[in-house]
Order: sequence, then C-alpha cells, then structure tokens
Amino acid sequence: MFLAVASTCIWGLFPLLFKTVTHIGALEVLAHRSAWSLVFVTLLMVIMGRGREIFSKAFYAPKTLRIMAFSGFAIAWNWGIFIWAVSHNLVLQSSLGYYISPLMSVVLGVVFLRERLVPLAWVAVGMAALGVAILVVNLGALPWVSLGLAVSWSIYGLVRKMAPVGSLPGLYLETLMLLPWALAYIGWLGLSSGEAFAFGGDVTNSFLLAGTGLVTAMPLLLYARAARILRLSTLGVLMYIVPTAQFILAVFVFDEPFTRAHLAAFALIWLGLGVYGWSSTRPRRPIVPVL
Repeated sequence: MFLAVASTCIWGLFPLLFKTVTHIGALEVLAHRSAWSLVFVTLLMVIMGRGREIFSKAFYAPKTLRIMAFSGFAIAWNWGIFIWAVSHNLVLQSSLGYYISPLMSVVLGVVFLRERLVPLAWVAVGMAALGVAILVVNLGALPWVSLGLAVSWSIYGLVRKMAPVGSLPGLYLETLMLLPWALAYIGWLGLSSGEAFAFGGDVTNSFLLAGTGLVTAMPLLLYARAARILRLSTLGVLMYIVPTAQFILAVFVFDEPFTRAHLAAFALIWLGLGVYGWSSTRPRRPIVPVL
C-alpha cells in the first residue's frame, strides 16, 4: 500500500516541480522530459533485470511499434498540455481534467470497444458533462485544458489497452519514439537561441530539466511494484490522490481562483465518480458480448 500511495502522491505533486521551470518554454520542457524519461526508464529496466527486453525482436514488431508510436503521441500531447497549464496558473483545470478522464474513458470504451454500460454509468457521465457545461456558461469559454487532458489521457489509456507491452517497457518505447523530435528541438534551440539547457548551459536549469525525466520514471517503478500485490480496484481508488493533490495545490498553495461555478462543477463530477464507482461494484447479470 505504501508504494502505491507514494507513487500517486509524487504524481499529484508534479505541479510543484513544473512550477520551477515556468521560465522555460513549455515545448523545451516537454522535449527534455521526453529525452530524460527515456534515460531513466532505461536505467530502471536494467536495475529491474528487464534490460534484455530492449533487445527482443518481438519488442520491435511492426504492429507494436505502430501502436506505441500513437500512444507516444498521446502521452506527449498530455504532458505538453499539463506543462503549459502549470506555467499559466491553470492547475485547477488540470485537476478537473484528471477527475474527468475516468468517465471520458468510459465513453471511449463504448464508442471504440463496444462496451455496454448500466444506466447508472450513463448518469455519471451526464453529471460530468453537466459540470463542464456549468463552467462553459460561467467562464464564457471551453475549459480546453481540462478537456484536452481528459481526452489525451483517455486516448492514451485506450491505445495502451491494445498494446502487448507493460507500463515500463511501454514508456521506454514511447519515449524512444519521441527521442528524434526531442533531440532535434533541443539542438535547434541550442544553436539558434541558446535556450535554458543547450548542452552545458545553466546548471540549475539543467538539473531541473533532467529531474522531469526522473520524476516521470520513478513513480512508475513504485506503482509497478505495488500493482503486483494490490487489487486493481484498490489501485483505481488510489489514483484519485493525483487530481485531489493537484486540487489542493491549486486552491491552497497557488491561490488560483475558485468560484461558485468551479464548486458546482467539481461537486457534480465528484458525485458522478461516486455514482460510477457504486454502479461498477453492484452485482449484475452476465452480459453477452457484442460480436
């Protein structure tokens, strides 16, 4: 249990780290996070005795690579929005997005995997949609950060569900796919403008940017070990620590605006998550799969 809580707490506290690099462009931070994640994930695989998987032919099967390239795009999309949101004081929207994502995943499961839902699950999805609608009406614009994070994370989960690799090897392949872009962008910045980390630039920035890769890989190791001994349902509940920690940071540490509209939206989404959680634990008759 400790390992699972530790991993989710680290994820939930991500805004604290990314607040330290807000003076650096979001794309540059994303490029470094992608490149350094590959470095640390590779080290973790070696430490865990899984280094041989890197050289397995099955690991690089064309179908697997196509799937992982798409999931790599989805995770980069998610990381990019999150980094931008933190640098623009939108951590509250980030929290909302990660609260919505489980219900967004439900919708994607229905659309792409032809999964069937009980009526209460649809009620939960409707509550989340109503919560977003309240924000749209009161803010006069779509909470695109929340929706972007929810959609990208849900698509990532959907694609990874089809991938024949585990979480750590999967992240290795995803960041490997992103490496050419990351190195090209970092190199271009170094040659054209001497940005924050141009191969030997500012030491503090260098450590901070390298740290984004470490904090990406480390919680995965803890979570992977916890997953071996805890029930999936327990892990699912613990994952709500992530948006909850972000919510607390946004409101009480970063002092972001929290209006009545935000309260109503969050209340509806929290209620929707509760309804969905309750509906998923109710006994039901076996469902005949759609062929």
